Amino acid sequence: MVAWLRTSLQIFNMGVEPMRLQLTMLFAAILASATYAKDLPEGFIAQSPNDIEWQDVPQLPGLSAALITGNPETQGLYIMRAKFGPGVKSPPHHHDQDRFVSVISGTWSFGVGEDFTCDNTVPLEAGSYAVHPRGAVHFDGSCGEEVIVEITGMGPVKTEFVGQANE
Repeated sequence: MVAWLRTSLQIFNMGVEPMRLQLTMLFAAILASATYAKDLPEGFIAQSPNDIEWQDVPQLPGLSAALITGNPETQGLYIMRAKFGPGVKSPPHHHDQDRFVSVISGTWSFGVGEDFTCDNTVPLEAGSYAVHPRGAVHFDGSCGEEVIVEITGMGPVKTEFVGQANE
C-alpha cells in the first residue's frame, strides 16, 4: 500500500531528515497493515477498496495516503493513492522522476507553476489521466469535493517544495 504524499510532502521532500524518518515509519506501518485475499496462488494480490488502509499525512491536514505496492523510497515500481479532503491541495513542488496519475474518484485539479490557486488548475474527473514530468513545478488536489488519485512511478523519488512551501 503506498502512502502518497509521503506526502505531498516528502514525496514532497522538504529535505528534513526527521521528516524522512517519519515518512519511512509511515510507509512501514502501511506495508505492515496491508490486507490481502487469502485463497490466491502465490504472487497474486487482490485488494478491495475497503481493504485499503489510509494513513493521515501529518504535514498536510486533510491528506491521506495508502501504499498499494512497492516503495517510492527504494529502487523499482511503486503505486500509491492519495486522498485529498474537500479543498485540500499540495503546495507547489516538483519530483526528480516522472509520475503518472489516474483519477479514481472526484474531480482532481492540478496546476503548473507556483500560483497555488484553483483558478490556475486543470480539473480532471474520475477516469482521467495526467503526467507530471520530472522537474516540472506543479501543485494538485481538491478544489471542491474529496478526491482520490493513484500515482505510479519509479523509485527512488524525491520531492522538493518550492516558493513559500519551501520556507
